[in-house]
Amino acid sequence: MEIRLMFGEAKLDFTHAVTIHRTLHVDVDLRIGGNLTLVTRPGIVVDTDDLERGSGDIKIRPASGPDTATLLRVQLTGRSRGGDIVARPPRREFSEWLRRTARSSGR
Repeated sequence: MEIRLMFGEAKLDFTHAVTIHRTLHVDVDLRIGGNLTLVTRPGIVVDTDDLERGSGDIKIRPASGPDTATLLRVQLTGRSRGGDIVARPPRREFSEWLRRTARSSGR
């Protein structure tokens, strides 16, 4: 998969993804204002070790603990020259937030 962004945003939502392969290679070219968000679930790991970074923020929040088996590794390669990358679990729905409950993993 290739993603090229400048002054735009893209969101890849893996919360309901059916995976056939163990690794997804994503070649990115993010420039000023090009922001990439990856929404993950337990078992999906985002790897940015091979990403060349000039500026911009990279924030990876794991969706699960260290003992969870890896179902899919999303490997980001390429360059980030001013764009931000965020990997995070899904946000809670408003009713879950009010009750202070975590999102169920079965959704």
